[in-house]
Amino acid sequence: MQQPLDNLSSNKIKITDEHKQARRITWAYTLILGLWVLIQSGLPYTLIANIKLADNAWIELLVGWFLIAASAWLLYLMLIKYQSLVNRDALTGLPNRQLLNDRIIQAIAYADRSNHLVAIVFIDLDNFKLINDSLGHTAGDQLLIIIAEKLQAAIRPVDTIARLGGDEFVLILYDLASEAYVSQEIDRINQVFAAPFLVSKREIFVSYSAGFSLYPQDGKNAETLLMNADVAMYRAKEQSGNSFQFYAPEMHAKINDRLLLESTMRHALEAEEFHLLYQPQIDLKSKQVFGMEALIRWIHPTLGTISPEKFISLAEDTGLIVPIGEWVIKAACQQLRDYQDAGLKNLSVAVNLSGRQFKEANLIPSIAKILKDTGIAAELLELELTESVLMDNSNQLISTLDQLKSMGLKLAIDDFGTGYSSLSYLKRFPMDKLKIDQSFIKDIGLGGDDSAIVKAIIYLGHSLNLRVIAEGIESSAQMEFLTENNCDEGQGFYYGTPLSPEDFRSLVEQHNNPHLSI
Repeated sequence: MQQPLDNLSSNKIKITDEHKQARRITWAYTLILGLWVLIQSGLPYTLIANIKLADNAWIELLVGWFLIAASAWLLYLMLIKYQSLVNRDALTGLPNRQLLNDRIIQAIAYADRSNHLVAIVFIDLDNFKLINDSLGHTAGDQLLIIIAEKLQAAIRPVDTIARLGGDEFVLILYDLASEAYVSQEIDRINQVFAAPFLVSKREIFVSYSAGFSLYPQDGKNAETLLMNADVAMYRAKEQSGNSFQFYAPEMHAKINDRLLLESTMRHALEAEEFHLLYQPQIDLKSKQVFGMEALIRWIHPTLGTISPEKFISLAEDTGLIVPIGEWVIKAACQQLRDYQDAGLKNLSVAVNLSGRQFKEANLIPSIAKILKDTGIAAELLELELTESVLMDNSNQLISTLDQLKSMGLKLAIDDFGTGYSSLSYLKRFPMDKLKIDQSFIKDIGLGGDDSAIVKAIIYLGHSLNLRVIAEGIESSAQMEFLTENNCDEGQGFYYGTPLSPEDFRSLVEQHNNPHLSI
């Protein structure tokens, strides 16, 4: 039963020296804790210093303990919030790398007690940069949140999913009795990516690449398991979408080769190890050489000739394609200048432009400077773009294309028909030429579908006032088929392999002689 306050205040409370000492300690802790909270949170705890002490000692003690409790509770809430910020991904709310490491350590400890396995799954979304570039970063973030939610719902409650940043996720699969149980988890992941994701009322299909490492055979600690799962993931990326790979020790050899190649490539430009070869381009009506395509080759002093198939994709990934691509344009234009000075006046040169290079802010001024320095007329330089570059369809893309055209350059779509062919960009973009991919040329004239496809591309190009060039011509039958169907230009081994500058000059001088033809 509660007593009136007057009755309580009439009770005699004896304040001893020990009570006074406790009171001083209490207030000291209160003021210190309140000041700490003030510094950390900015809350107006300065009011504490202005509280007037009560005349009765017991009220003073009560207020002191109340302030301690309130400060401690607020401090606890702040620590919880701080811990959440430190251990959670800001976008998805999933555990981040720090918390992931702690969870892996816990999973390993449990696996040691139960004699079971732990699987680490490193997931990377395929072509996520293309989604960001085409739909915008806001849509990209929404997609990441949706994928995180779906993966979280797909895995077992005991398992952990974390986001390391970008488009990388990691799963910890706890307490697996054997490797056979991993296949069940793979099915769960596949189901997540089987259906399209709805972002801003648009359906987006996303594929993934995943690498698996298992404890204890693939690593004894969190760092090694994550690294090996990452290595396996990169091996999976070499395959088609929605692929996975289990870690194997020999994978490290390939990764080491890649790192060595990257390190070597960074010095190749300065060491002048890159060279250009030139493949002749022929006017199919006149049979004259009208131009050349510049093709890069890397000749290393100890590794020998390194094919473009090995280093171009690596150059794209590392960003080295930008300085290498700029060097190609400059070297090709300088070679064209040398040919002109030698009397070969009517040649043009075609250069491949990578997607990454095309998006560089200094692309336009860089090309303008090269043309000025070499004295080459802009209409003699042709830039070949793949269909994947044109998929962006953004205002920036159109602006860059318009600027290139206003300079007088020629623009061609390379490998037409093998990528994301769309009539919309043929109509919208200021292109000059279609280049039929060599995969369609191989079997033309044999009555198959390729013949019909090639005829259709030629007709389409001419209908849009575009010239059409076929690459990969290797026989007279192919050449005759293309000529009969009004293809404008051609190139391939039938006319000549990629040649050194000296050999190319000899070929042009021979075959452009009025008395000789190819």
